[in-house]
Amino acid sequence: MLYKENGKLWLLIIFVLMKVMIHKILALLMAVFMLASTVSWTIEKHYCFGTVVDVALFHEADTCGMDMGSLNDRIKLDKDSNSCCSDEIIFVPGQDDLKMSYHDLDLDQQFFLVAFAGYYLDLFQPVSQPLVPHAHYPPPILVKDIHILDQVFLI
Repeated sequence: MLYKENGKLWLLIIFVLMKVMIHKILALLMAVFMLASTVSWTIEKHYCFGTVVDVALFHEADTCGMDMGSLNDRIKLDKDSNSCCSDEIIFVPGQDDLKMSYHDLDLDQQFFLVAFAGYYLDLFQPVSQPLVPHAHYPPPILVKDIHILDQVFLI
């Protein structure tokens, strides 16, 4: 019998520890989701002859080493000419406004707040007399003496 009780106790302890661990894991997961939704993401890709040379997150991608020359040479190139290298930049803006605005409530929300406040404040009103549920009912009429019928006497 003692073994069964110890087994149940161990199961209860394991259940409580699992509950605490799941709570911590979910809190960490929600923090990661919050961070991922508020951070702006920049992905840069550098292509050389149509193949990806480098992919970079949050910073500039490394080039393939084929310099286009000095600044004067770049200015002289026509914009229509195809160069061997190209860059692709993907920018995903993060969420900047994290505060909720409570200034613009629609009619349904205003109605709910007024009804809830009225009901909540009514809960704390003092009652003048305590409620007695059976105050308006007369006691039953006893036709026979139950103590004598059941032969129960106090000695």
